[in-house]
Amino acid sequence: MQNQVSPKIINSIEKEEPMKHIAILSDTHGLLREQVIAELAAADCSIHAGDINTPYIVETMRQLGETYVVRGNNDKDWAEALPKSIDVTIEGVRFFIVHNKKDVPKHLTNVDVVVYGHSHKYFAEVIDGVLFLNPGSCGKRRFDLELTMCRMTVDAGLYQYEKVKIQAEG
Repeated sequence: MQNQVSPKIINSIEKEEPMKHIAILSDTHGLLREQVIAELAAADCSIHAGDINTPYIVETMRQLGETYVVRGNNDKDWAEALPKSIDVTIEGVRFFIVHNKKDVPKHLTNVDVVVYGHSHKYFAEVIDGVLFLNPGSCGKRRFDLELTMCRMTVDAGLYQYEKVKIQAEG
């Protein structure tokens, strides 16, 4: 007796999954916590919105997958080659990435999501059809602000996101 496989099953097996999981972070300031590394490892790609403070963090992120990184105001000589902003499309979702929100062009077009950092405070709001997303800081704690980053799924021009709270170590 010959095994038969339904054409529907073959099609679903052969279809590559275009959906991507993105770890979005900012303001690590030289500290890459274990929970953040786990989030990066679980993602298909990552976005860092600056204030990295050490090449070790960029190298670690790149070893874990596709990475988009911009330079922040605290990223000095070692980071001169990093861009101040990036335009990138991931699975049909158009991103503009910059460290400081004040550096977002006033008349930004063809963008679905603006990712920025600097303030260390999580923020997510759709303004005029564009998601403005600050993942907060997941590095060194600043004042009494919570440690956060963002987990996003993109697929065929659509996105879903959620705030990830990071537990302080030690």
